[in-house]
Amino acid sequence: MKNTTHYIAMLNKNGVRAALGAMLMLSLVGCVTRPMPAASNATLTPPTRITRDLTHLPPPKGKIVAAVYGFRDLTGQYKATPDSSFSSQVTQGGASLLLKAMRDSGWFTPVERENLQDVLTERKIMRATDHADEKRAQDDAMAALMPANILLEGGIVGYDTNVRTGGAGVAYLGISASTQYRVDQVTVNLRAIDIRTGQVLNSISTTKTIYSYQVDTGVYRFIGYQDLLQAEVGLTRNEPVQICVNEAIESAVAHLIVQGIANQTWALKNDKDWYDPTVQRYLQEDRQYAQDMEDANTAYDPNKVDRSTATSQ
Repeated sequence: MKNTTHYIAMLNKNGVRAALGAMLMLSLVGCVTRPMPAASNATLTPPTRITRDLTHLPPPKGKIVAAVYGFRDLTGQYKATPDSSFSSQVTQGGASLLLKAMRDSGWFTPVERENLQDVLTERKIMRATDHADEKRAQDDAMAALMPANILLEGGIVGYDTNVRTGGAGVAYLGISASTQYRVDQVTVNLRAIDIRTGQVLNSISTTKTIYSYQVDTGVYRFIGYQDLLQAEVGLTRNEPVQICVNEAIESAVAHLIVQGIANQTWALKNDKDWYDPTVQRYLQEDRQYAQDMEDANTAYDPNKVDRSTATSQ
């Protein structure tokens, strides 16, 4: 859906009333539409509610050294034509978003692994360009690469379009108004793996809805014997997909931290922080999810047989 704001006035040569009516309609349209700025400066990406949750998490007993080798797009979804048949629906920079969320949380010390070869190449260049005495001093000063304790894996595993669509419209005596909306969903999965054993410590899947809506109004009527007035105005609003992906990744990191606290995979600096409102809110979401899973398993338990039906057969 694209922004459409256009005005067409079909006026008779001598249609003074038609001209006045068109000017009135355009003035009203100008009052309700916001002019687009000619140019704007780049700004920092605005934080989401989940970003604030990450920054308000209580501190850990010790930061966890974690490596991320990649957080790829696993959906295989491409934008529909005619927009593009080669561009993917979601961002390919999931690893960068994940590393930022890890640093914002204050619980992890991320180490570079996605472009590790670049780091190793620069270290070799530093050793090769130094003289013998400087090289020995540089080798003594250059620390070894920091090993990770856990590995964070996962990716963007789903992007569903048109999960829910709808709209409404009305027209009366040449005056019409309509609205349409669409809901998409993006799903990410994040898991923490113990480097020493390869055991999956925790695994989280989060889903973020993406909303789009469009509003149109228009007038199409005769205002004189041969004077036809036609005017339309529209507004479209789409949530940025990359912002929604970022929010889903941040939510996965927050849930992963809180789930690890509950499972005693890692610990809080202060045990009293267990009752922190942010921690308790995410714990409540995890408990609600576990309860929903238990209810679903109970409802579809194949071992439960309807005795009356079995007897009649």
